[in-house]
Amino acid sequence: MGFDKLLAGLGGKTVLQRSIEAFITCPDVTDITVVCPQESYDRLELECANKVIQRVNGGIDRHDSVASGLAALPEDISYIAVHDGARPLISKTQIHKVLTATKEHGAAASARPITETVKRANDQHAVCESVDRENLWLMETPQIFRADLLRDAYRRVAESGTRVTDEVSAMELIGQAVHLVSNDTVNPKITYPADIEQAKIFLT
Repeated sequence: MGFDKLLAGLGGKTVLQRSIEAFITCPDVTDITVVCPQESYDRLELECANKVIQRVNGGIDRHDSVASGLAALPEDISYIAVHDGARPLISKTQIHKVLTATKEHGAAASARPITETVKRANDQHAVCESVDRENLWLMETPQIFRADLLRDAYRRVAESGTRVTDEVSAMELIGQAVHLVSNDTVNPKITYPADIEQAKIFLT
């Protein structure tokens, strides 16, 4: 993006603020920990009278930031949701659906089944083969877990030195199955400048 994408404007609010507000408005959520620099947090305008909200610094990689957030949470938390602040269109309905699945399965994640044709290409972008899309999913967030399972998984991440790109990958290290919850609403990750313009369309 060339700048902090979480502070990009999106319909009069920043990307990060919209992500946080989805959890503020979700009745299931009691505590919110925002992992971001202090200067980014200072630019937010959050109204959170009925929930506990705090900020902690992140790390170099995603799993370092998640570990920092985990360390700041109370020990008596039952379930932990990890959400990418760059997904500002998440709905409180989907958060609730993922949490409901977590209560049944111990671990669940928002995801979208792949419906497009998938090809594998070489380094020159030439198609090598078709990939069977059956049972293939695109992972989203939130990813929600029983607190003891997520803490156990992150202990394994730290012990093994494994770099994980999401918490489902951390669960794989301890052999914990994760239930996928299909998301019927748009939940894109803001990565490129064009993503901001597309997200604005879905806000109208």
